[in-house]
Amino acid sequence: MTRTLTLRPGITRMLAVALLTLLLAAATLVISPLGNGRDTATAASRMSRTAFHDAMRELWEDHIVWTRMVIVSVVDDLPDVPLAVDRLLANQDEIGDAVKPFYGDAAGEALTALLREHITGAADLLAAAKSGDAAAVETASAAWYANGDEIAAFLAAANPDHWPLGEMQTMMRDHLDLTLAEAVARLQGRYADDIVAYDAIHAQILHMADMLSEGIVAQFPGGFGRANQ
Repeated sequence: MTRTLTLRPGITRMLAVALLTLLLAAATLVISPLGNGRDTATAASRMSRTAFHDAMRELWEDHIVWTRMVIVSVVDDLPDVPLAVDRLLANQDEIGDAVKPFYGDAAGEALTALLREHITGAADLLAAAKSGDAAAVETASAAWYANGDEIAAFLAAANPDHWPLGEMQTMMRDHLDLTLAEAVARLQGRYADDIVAYDAIHAQILHMADMLSEGIVAQFPGGFGRANQ
C-alpha cells in the first residue's frame, strides 16, 4: 500500500534525520539471539516480574513523550530541539540497557546497523515527500517498511516461542504507521488529528511494552519472582 505524504515547506533535512530517530527508536529493543546467559539470572533476580513490567512501560512511555516533544519542537522551530533530541536518545540507551542482561552487548552492534539503515530510509522518504515526487515516495516507503520487517524478524529470532514473527511485524508496522501519522498531522497543522494519533500511539506503545516484557519473563522464567512480587 502506498503511503502518500505531503510535508509543509520550510522543514529541513534535519527533520528527516531527527524524526527517524524518533520513529524508530523503538528498534532499540532489537536483540541478539545469542544472549548472555551468564549474567541473566543474577541481573533479573534483582527485579520482580511486576517491577520489570512497570519499568518497561515507563521506558516506552518516555519514548513516545520525547518523540512528541521533538516533533513539536522541530515543527515550531523551537530552540530546545537539540536538548529534546538528546533526551530522546538517552531513552534509547535506557531501553537498550534494560535488555542487555538478557541478550548481551552484541545486540548494540546489530542495533546500530539497523538504525542507520532506518535513518537513511526515513530521510529518503521524507525528502521525497517534501519534493512531491510520488514515485520516490513509493520506493522509499517500501524500503523503509521492509527494513521494519527485518527488525521484526530479528526480534522473532531472539525469542521465537514468545515473539512470533507475524506479531512482531504487526507491532513494528503499527508503531511506524501511528507515529508517522502523528508527525504528518502536526506538520500539516491538523492538530485534532495529531492528538488522536498520539492517543492511539499511547495505547499501542503500552501493548508493545507488555508484549516485550512478557516475552522476556517467559523466556527467562527462573530469573524473576512471582508476578505479584
